[in-house]
Amino acid sequence: MSTTNEPSFRESVDLMFNRAVALLDLPPGLEEKIRVCNATYTVRFGVRLRGKIETFTGYRSVHSEHMEPVKGGIRFAMGVNQDEVEALAALMTYKCALVEAPFGGSKGGLRIDPRQYDEHELELITRRFAYELIKRDLIDPAQNVPAPDMGTGEREMAWIADQYARMNTSDINGKACVTGKPLNAGGIAGRVEATGRGVQYALREFFRDDLDLKKAGLTGTLEGKRVIVQGLGNVGYHAAKFLREEDGAQIIGIIEHDGALFDEKGLDVEAVHGWITKHGGVSGYPDARGHEDGAAVLESDCDILIPAALEGVINLENADRIKANLIIEAANGPVTAGADDILREKGVVIIPDMYANAGGVTVSYFEWVKNLSHIRFGRMQRRQEESRHQLVVDELERLSSDKGLGWQLSPGFKEKYLRGADELELVRSGLDDTMRISYQSMRKIWHEREDVTDLRTAAYIVAIEKVAASYRAKGL
Repeated sequence: MSTTNEPSFRESVDLMFNRAVALLDLPPGLEEKIRVCNATYTVRFGVRLRGKIETFTGYRSVHSEHMEPVKGGIRFAMGVNQDEVEALAALMTYKCALVEAPFGGSKGGLRIDPRQYDEHELELITRRFAYELIKRDLIDPAQNVPAPDMGTGEREMAWIADQYARMNTSDINGKACVTGKPLNAGGIAGRVEATGRGVQYALREFFRDDLDLKKAGLTGTLEGKRVIVQGLGNVGYHAAKFLREEDGAQIIGIIEHDGALFDEKGLDVEAVHGWITKHGGVSGYPDARGHEDGAAVLESDCDILIPAALEGVINLENADRIKANLIIEAANGPVTAGADDILREKGVVIIPDMYANAGGVTVSYFEWVKNLSHIRFGRMQRRQEESRHQLVVDELERLSSDKGLGWQLSPGFKEKYLRGADELELVRSGLDDTMRISYQSMRKIWHEREDVTDLRTAAYIVAIEKVAASYRAKGL
């Protein structure tokens, strides 16, 4: 529990915005225009379930239309409220600006516990919520494009896309009304893993700079680094899996709603994820030491802490007990504004949420482009790329034979070099490039401006300047 002096999530976003905007020289009124949420629509609708009508409350908030369409996920959770949705919409504006995705910021939410309903009931509820938003142009390929968030996934996005198609039968670009769809319903390879993959790419870019590592009191590479992950949902699972399997990091702690697991030698992420999928939590997992108190593991000594669940988990009450050198915010708003101040004073480096979890919206952008172009990535150029590579290999082998050099290309090299990039490889390449370029824009401000002491402020400055430039270009 946090203290009574703790700012709300929305107040935290405003405080962090204020800290950054104070360092900028914006024209009078433009600061307020960027800050405020343009509109929030509240819908209350009924669905007949189990012999009676249940009434549900949902929201769709549009923070900024400096670029359109606006973009942002839809979450299904009991904690959904207007303040949270508006704060998340604001974060989406800054996030899209930071990673140069051509969208304004939006967010949606439905106050519901999806675990209390079966699949058919959830489909009825989702379709009715979508209907209420679609008829007000709050879901539209050119105006407002949702995506999955907490409590939603590919299944819900497919229902929403189908509902849009039923209501807009002649819209040839209708599949672009929502992203995060299954592959066979207009989705894109790599979208499910995208946010977790983005966390991995963000950490890789951080570890490329010795000065950044020095600020965090770290050295070397990701290999062997001790990592604690809070929340092994979609984002936390993929981030932990990739860091362990591809970068050699040790996932020493995993925290879930019903407790935590801890093992200094490293946990088997796949095995833990399988256990959680089957049993609904980490309780009873046989191959690691269990803790009923997840907070104790959150505060354990580690190199990297990845909060990947709810906002506000690191707050005024526990911030001074956090021992991680580096925190990367895979969730939205896991560190409150008050905790942020305490951690910065302790010298903890925080890679902020608006950058760290931008992998999802980045690959959503690729999916939106794919839907509008009506062709999968790689289809036109893949075989031509392979043919050109084959010419090079053939010529090298001919030269070796003619000149009697006696060397051969290794079979592994030939196989990798000759294979043209498919959609998944192109998506990962685009995501990696986006995370690198975005981080470098933050790093530049962080290192070059004496009045900027942290990456979060640097991220807000980059984002706000881009939004301001868009408004200026519109004549505001």
